[in-house]
Amino acid sequence: MQHNGRSMRPFIGSKDFIVSRSFYRDLGFKENVLGPDLSVFHSGKLSFYLQAYYVKDWIDNTMVFMEVEDVEQFYKELIALDLPSKYENVRVKPIVHLDWGSECFVHDPSGVLWHFGQFND
Repeated sequence: MQHNGRSMRPFIGSKDFIVSRSFYRDLGFKENVLGPDLSVFHSGKLSFYLQAYYVKDWIDNTMVFMEVEDVEQFYKELIALDLPSKYENVRVKPIVHLDWGSECFVHDPSGVLWHFGQFND
């Protein structure tokens, strides 16, 4: 079976849609509003949908991994944004170095856990 896929866009939920939209714009994603309860956010060719839908058990178990070119530079820019002081419940965790590569972590305002990482060459 050949997928011939062109993109993959996960759907993530939000506890407070307005707050989450602002958070993702501050994190550097570009937003296209699709409707009153749905937006798509882009970073280059990568995208995800944010919806005004919240189920605690789902959100608490949602993780997204985004590969970045330089995790050290990404982390420096992430820290400079000071998102935890602007958004309740946002947490930023420092880079960890593992056998496969390195990654840092961000919990969004709803609790979605983002992994921003770089694989070893």
